Amino acid sequence: MIIRDNIVSKVTIYRLDVPLIKPYKLSYNTFYSFEPLLIHIVDDQGNEGWGEQHISPGSSTETREGGWTFARVISKLILNKKLYEAKEIILSNSSISIVASSAIYTAIEMLEKNNILNNKSSLKLKLLTSFNAEEESEIKDELDKVTEQGFTTIKIKVGKDVNADIKKINNIQTYLNGRATLRIDANRGYTKKDGCKFVQGLKPDFIELFEQPCDANDWDANAAVAKLSHIPIMLDEPICSIKDIEKASKLKGVGLCKLKLKRFLSITKLTEAIKFAHKLGLKIVLGDGLGTEINCWMEARIAKNLIDNAGEYNGFLKIDPKARILSNPLKFTNGFLLISENWNLEIDRDKLEKYSINKEEIYKYIK
Repeated sequence: MIIRDNIVSKVTIYRLDVPLIKPYKLSYNTFYSFEPLLIHIVDDQGNEGWGEQHISPGSSTETREGGWTFARVISKLILNKKLYEAKEIILSNSSISIVASSAIYTAIEMLEKNNILNNKSSLKLKLLTSFNAEEESEIKDELDKVTEQGFTTIKIKVGKDVNADIKKINNIQTYLNGRATLRIDANRGYTKKDGCKFVQGLKPDFIELFEQPCDANDWDANAAVAKLSHIPIMLDEPICSIKDIEKASKLKGVGLCKLKLKRFLSITKLTEAIKFAHKLGLKIVLGDGLGTEINCWMEARIAKNLIDNAGEYNGFLKIDPKARILSNPLKFTNGFLLISENWNLEIDRDKLEKYSINKEEIYKYIK
């Protein structure tokens, strides 16, 4: 019997709360911990798979409570179903909670020994780092620190005060002096007017791209900023499907799209989306900076041979090392994510239990 015909015999749902080393600031939220949804699926032959995704309050209409409820309902629907039937059920309901759906679907892909995830070759992939300093007195010290750690791509958050943001970027460019390149991310924070003002006030020195200037649903505002910008614009939150990628490719000044596993449901669909974007002439940046180790590993595996720029699957670096739930954690050295040959994902069950704030095991029908 081929594995797709195996039966889902047990699903365990976890909601974690893992503390961060320091607060992670975005234009729409500040995170002091990550609360990923973690899925463990076992089939009737004893094969197991793990999936993980993080619903980010404020990033979309999805909520953590809604994702948890969805995962409970879907897990009961797929119980005792063949794996291929389970995936069809998840797919047909995925619009209700795409992030939770992705966690469940990718757990099945791992269980099925998906070719990309089952690749046991070593990995060495360049990572981007986030940047927190705001004041001029702090900027030089943090730039020195991250470049000494080997990072050559740095993400700068803007989107609150356009004049202060322009000043901050100018200060960073002055101290950076070519040691790394910048990705600037507004996280949808600007109005059309302020987004246009921001790009007109920027010097292009050492800047790789400007990410998501305006609201995700305001394609016209983002297009207006892109048309004026001397720096390539990257769209993030609006990019959730092949159609969105095609729409972005037609906008003057948009040169890149940011893709994340949690928006494309599966390893297979995300891989297809990357290849489609490349055919249209768009560059792709891959990764969810809010992901923890399982998602970071999956996105890194997808990136190999498809992406040639710094990955944003760096959420694991933001987590307090004591709270990382793998017994063989992902490694970071001199700006690179390192995964050794024949590495296998191994869960530290004690840490998993310690950092779980909700848990439910589903292994029989509940009448």
